[in-house]
Amino acid sequence: MLLALTGLGAGALPATAAVPGYLTLEANYTSVANGWDHVERYLDTTPGFTQEQYPPDGRGDQDGQRLTFFGGVAEPFSGRFLLYSAPGWNTGTHQVPVLLVHGANDNPDRAWADPGESGGYGCGTTPCPDTGLMQYLSSRGYRVFAIGFAQKQGDNLMQAQEVGDAIALIRAKLNVPQVDLVGWSKGEVSARAYVSSLAPSWGRPYAGDVRKLITLGGPNGGYDYPFAHGWAHDFSIWPECGGTVNAPSPHLDMTCYGTYTAHPEFAFTPTDGYDDYPGQRQMLARWDGTYGVDETQQDWYTTYYGGTGVYTSGTGIQAAIDAGSLIAPLQRAGVPASISTYLLAGGTPNVLGIFNEDRGPSDGVVFEASALDTAGIGDVAGTALIAGANHLELGWDGAASAQVVSWLN
Repeated sequence: MLLALTGLGAGALPATAAVPGYLTLEANYTSVANGWDHVERYLDTTPGFTQEQYPPDGRGDQDGQRLTFFGGVAEPFSGRFLLYSAPGWNTGTHQVPVLLVHGANDNPDRAWADPGESGGYGCGTTPCPDTGLMQYLSSRGYRVFAIGFAQKQGDNLMQAQEVGDAIALIRAKLNVPQVDLVGWSKGEVSARAYVSSLAPSWGRPYAGDVRKLITLGGPNGGYDYPFAHGWAHDFSIWPECGGTVNAPSPHLDMTCYGTYTAHPEFAFTPTDGYDDYPGQRQMLARWDGTYGVDETQQDWYTTYYGGTGVYTSGTGIQAAIDAGSLIAPLQRAGVPASISTYLLAGGTPNVLGIFNEDRGPSDGVVFEASALDTAGIGDVAGTALIAGANHLELGWDGAASAQVVSWLN
């Protein structure tokens, strides 16, 4: 997609807003699990939204109550999104509401309200808690909302437009000029793209309606974990190896138990008509110059740099970056200085069920240096390292939650 860099004039603040005419409320659900007050489904009718592709084996389809909320459609149109409202959304004592933006292969329930929904693999450790940042904030008088996206690994530029939609809806509901944004992991990319006016050519610019931006384990400097640890990473993905995880692979071909198979549907880059993981390639950046490559992995060189190895073949990370990473464009576009921005990183690489990022200090997935990368941020109001939290604990860990509250205050 072509990018348009536009923005609001310096110092301008939005007036309170009505619901934009391009948003249609399609459904409202009041019987909601995990303590949410209600969930609404909206359609953004702006031309430009597309029907994104999904992995053909169904691993990326909507599930749980989200399937109901999307009208029973397992692979929803990307112009549709969910807006979750927490208890106290209209009665909380804090004036500025909070919008939570979840990460890759996730949903508002597991991310913010029930970290144990997927067991230890989902929450990052065992045992898992049954409440998260939503309850933590709501119980302290914050007016909390969360957005849910149609395609769990979808295009961050389209999702950024829907972050702006959700903010406009919250402003209209509560008659407030601004909200605070909390973006976790991939959710940081769409939140940051919105406030930076990094938009598709058909998209809308930032409306000046964010007071604070808080990122949790966000790849502000990008990440290269799948390419640096490709062999171990692929065993959780490749079906012939027993993999079922909804994530992209650095390889196009791989040998599992003696069988060499191709899976273009799991590629980072558009391949053979498949493009199921645009949001993942948009987070890529090379860290081999800083931390090297994991040379203990099978076919490590051809996995990272491209080519055919003993058991695998692929095009390498640079080809995937060239196909549409947003890290450099986001840093060039910049977060406006009018937004107080806070960066939080985890410091323990012990995520349950995966090969953890071990080439340098990390939360198991994202390097601390990436999560705390301030390039392009106009007002870095605070940074923090939660030494005892891994990447999947950042949405519910007590120290992380307390840090978020201190910044919101």
